[in-house]
Amino acid sequence: MPTPAISVAMSVYNGERFLAPAIESVLAQDFSDFEFLIVDDGSTDSSAQIIRSYAQQDTRIRPTLRENRGLVASLNEMIGSARAPIIARMDADDICQPQRFGKQIAFLAQHPDYGVVGTWTEDIGADGRPYHVTGKEHPETHEAFLTAIENGWPLLCHPAAMLRREVVLSVGGYHGAFRHCEDYDLWLRLASVTRLASIPERLLRYRHYDDQVSSRHATEQQVGAAVSYLAYRERCAGRPDPTASLERLPPIDALDALFGREGLAAEVRARVAPSLLYSRSGLGGEGFDLLCRYLREGGSREGMWRVVARLVRFGEPARAVRLAATLARG
Repeated sequence: MPTPAISVAMSVYNGERFLAPAIESVLAQDFSDFEFLIVDDGSTDSSAQIIRSYAQQDTRIRPTLRENRGLVASLNEMIGSARAPIIARMDADDICQPQRFGKQIAFLAQHPDYGVVGTWTEDIGADGRPYHVTGKEHPETHEAFLTAIENGWPLLCHPAAMLRREVVLSVGGYHGAFRHCEDYDLWLRLASVTRLASIPERLLRYRHYDDQVSSRHATEQQVGAAVSYLAYRERCAGRPDPTASLERLPPIDALDALFGREGLAAEVRARVAPSLLYSRSGLGGEGFDLLCRYLREGGSREGMWRVVARLVRFGEPARAVRLAATLARG
């Protein structure tokens, strides 16, 4: 078979709710020279049946149906088996605009120094209606991308990314230690070997809903991103990256020993705590303990009494009392 121009990489785990429109949006692309790799990562719903049905209708789909191994393993598996020099990421709950692939591959053809190009997004809710978000747009140039890293602004929307396969392989693909923020870690590692940016057009409809990974694993995601930034600083300073060979990140309190410097654990808590204040899942579990520790270490108390009230609204009165006691102790 002729080598396709693009290999589309989609991993699915119990994605039946939004899977069909996601697949259809890929198959409807104006640029049609692609293979469509879909890994069903051990779903227990009807995802596998949906994938089989579409594979029977379109020979560009190369399905893999197997046991659960996790997103990082699925992504690396697809990158390893891809036949095209360009990888287009896609998630099972989003929707591509028809012109997405064509515009991105044209950008890469015109900018050989760029190894990754994303796009801006149209944010939608579970019902497909507009979903309001605030914050910076994804950076349009590599220079703006580097500025975004230092300011903690958005970098690239993972399911909107198109990547040169060889560049991703050159840095070892996705790292399993950074589960739930594997994309952020990859962007930071790629920033030292290639250029990254996004096309300022809304070529992906990005879906927000309560059960998505970024909602369910907010604390782990934010902690991993903060540690990834520490590793990025080490590499920029010419020092070895102590996370490079890890299969799992250590507890936050072990970071000083891992990096060989004091104060990094407290720095991670200070970086993560403000990002958890509006998240129900972020204020649950270890996220709440992280927040209290951050305050005991002298963190900013601005707006924290509103967080007490928010915990009450979230149905967490005991945690509201604990946070109020922490604040009262000064």
